[in-house]
Amino acid sequence: MKKTALLILALVLAFSVSGCSENKAEIGNEPVNITMLKGSTGIGAVKLMEESEKNETDGNYNINVSAAADDAMAKIISGEVDIAAVPTNIAPLIYNKTNGNIAVLAVNTLGVLYIVENGDSIHTIKDLEGKTIYSSGQGAVPEYVLNYLLEKNNVENVNIVYMTEHAEVAAALADGRADIALLPEPNVTAVMMKNSQTRIAVDVNDEWKKTNGSELAMGCIIAGKEFVDENEEAVDTFLKEYSESIDYVNNNVSEAAELVEKYGIMASSDAAVKAIPNCNIVYKEKDEMKTMLEAFYDVLYKANPKSVGGEIPDTELYYD
Repeated sequence: MKKTALLILALVLAFSVSGCSENKAEIGNEPVNITMLKGSTGIGAVKLMEESEKNETDGNYNINVSAAADDAMAKIISGEVDIAAVPTNIAPLIYNKTNGNIAVLAVNTLGVLYIVENGDSIHTIKDLEGKTIYSSGQGAVPEYVLNYLLEKNNVENVNIVYMTEHAEVAAALADGRADIALLPEPNVTAVMMKNSQTRIAVDVNDEWKKTNGSELAMGCIIAGKEFVDENEEAVDTFLKEYSESIDYVNNNVSEAAELVEKYGIMASSDAAVKAIPNCNIVYKEKDEMKTMLEAFYDVLYKANPKSVGGEIPDTELYYD
């Protein structure tokens, strides 16, 4: 009797393990190669990274972290990875460069730009009239977004001093060489931790929404078009698990901050726990994603057609 019971139990366990293996195999035997990005664009993936490391995901993932957007861009173009987290302005550049060989799967980060002040004179974009503001990103998204908001708010007399790196601007604000600066998270948090006199004066995402009527989409998930076409089930499984990871991060900031440090997205969990609420980590897909990106790309194109690779991509860019 005991032998029979043990045999039945063994068969049940074998069937259960086999069922799990078959389910994972259906999604694909080969791992989905993914690169996330240091900083705000990569934060939402940390729970997925932990679960993947523990082999607790439905999908089979091989996830690494790129230090810079150029690295992630090179990996997706070369086919080294199937899926990548990148700034939204990178997507049309790759799309046009590769003759439409990528798709945007989802927006994962809204506006992370803030006007930070060492003082208390700036509360709206209009308050920048007659002021000097420090920024990086000349010829890139920060410049185009700032110029768009200044123009739409009829602010003409502003002295913009451009520096090479976000960190350089942050250092100037932290040590008092600059009074007003345009910075992204997590640099904003780094400044405020070093200089208690600094504060967020203007949330650029809020100003964009008031002015443009749409959300400012700054980070997204892209995938190779051929990979998407041939692996729709794996893509949908990834998106489900990725969106759950984002929910976890937003609802468990302290625990997520520890994972952010563990996986090298940010250097410090102390900084991460302060930065995450300002990073606007979201999951936006399909029509909602398309609407906000089209509005953003229209602004970039009008500022400089080269910023989107010469032309605004057609609707084939968007995964639906």
